[in-house]
Amino acid sequence: MTDLTLYHISPSRSSIVLWMLEEIGEPYEVKLLDMKSGENRQPAYLAVNPMGKVPAIRHNGVVITEAAAICCYLADRFPAAALNVPIEDAERGPYLKWLFFGPSCIEPAMIDQMAKREGMRISALGWGDLDSVVSVLRAALARGPYLLGERFTAADVVIGSGLRWGMMFKGIPPQPEFLDYTERLAERPALKRAEARDAAFQKEAARPGG
Repeated sequence: MTDLTLYHISPSRSSIVLWMLEEIGEPYEVKLLDMKSGENRQPAYLAVNPMGKVPAIRHNGVVITEAAAICCYLADRFPAAALNVPIEDAERGPYLKWLFFGPSCIEPAMIDQMAKREGMRISALGWGDLDSVVSVLRAALARGPYLLGERFTAADVVIGSGLRWGMMFKGIPPQPEFLDYTERLAERPALKRAEARDAAFQKEAARPGG
């Protein structure tokens, strides 16, 4: 038995954490939830995450939710994987910015675009608009292979996942910098392992009685 469990729906935002877990290289278990049957809205899972969302992890009896927060926690908790930036490092601030830029700016801007929502004044929106998000990301990725230059971190797991998903569903334009970046990420062995696990989960779920 391991003391690290991921509550997962395949595929979903929890695939971000599945990738992160493969990156840290520690033993973990996966508790698959069936969204079609509403398992994530049943009392057993609501006791884990009252929002009824994935991902969630349980580690040493403590539950953490929200993908970026989980990635930050795992990077700090398992520093041997070198996916965090220590608090005394000057790059810690930019690292945290990118970790939370994903859910606070990229995702809402993409959802606005995909849902064709009429936005409020840009000044009233924490994420501004999609053009601003794209511009900021392009500038960052033009400077190096990863968000912090040569240093791959948990922030790349979060931002890279958002860009891969956004371009797949036409929520964000496939800029050259984004394509180059996500192609580099796709070659990471941990991401390949995570994608293989997700494919196996989906194949199993598709079987009669699965």
